[in-house]
Formats: sequence, C-alpha cells, structure tokens
Amino acid sequence: MEFLAYHGCLASEKEDGGHFVVDFKATVDLAAAEQSDSLDDTLDYSAVYRLVASEMATPSNLLENVAYRIRAAIEEAFPTIPEFEISVSKKNPPVGGSAASAKVTVKGGCVR
Repeated sequence: MEFLAYHGCLASEKEDGGHFVVDFKATVDLAAAEQSDSLDDTLDYSAVYRLVASEMATPSNLLENVAYRIRAAIEEAFPTIPEFEISVSKKNPPVGGSAASAKVTVKGGCVR
C-alpha cells in the first residue's frame, strides 16, 4: 500500500509530506475460502486497506507510532487473525545522506 503522508519530526516533513509504503502480511486459515470462493470466508483486504489508510492520514512524529496505531486498529477490527506483521517504510528519509527508505516492522494478532 502506498501513501502520501505527513509523518516525521521535521517541519518540512509535516508540511510537504513524504511517500510511504505499508506492507501487511497475515497468517490466516484459508480452507473455507479455498472451497467456497466467497469473500465472507476470508480476510477482506479492502477493509484492511481502509484501516491502514485511516491511520496513515493521522500525522505522527515516528514510524514506530504509525506502525503501533495500525497494529492496534487491525487487532481491534480483526481479533481472530492469529498472527500478522505490519511494516511501515518512509521513502527517501532525511538522514543526511543517501537512503532509499527507513522501515519499522511490528507483529500483532491474537497469538503473540
């Protein structure tokens, strides 16, 4: 998932925004969906996207806080996901040198 968002500690990051990538990886039982071919029997990725987009729209100073908020929102909305991982990457972070991205990864789910 890719977003223009306003996370960071610098004034320029808050004013101009930056490009972010959020990766979501989940361990779920897909047996019912494999047989039924029904969205009701699997994880609705569009619902996950909407939760992530909502959290990305709220500015934070730190990627750690963004990742935490996304994890909490997914755990609340999908309490039966046994395990998942969220990675939030900021493209071209202002580190005083060349860096393609900075990334924070957190794990969540009902089994941690």
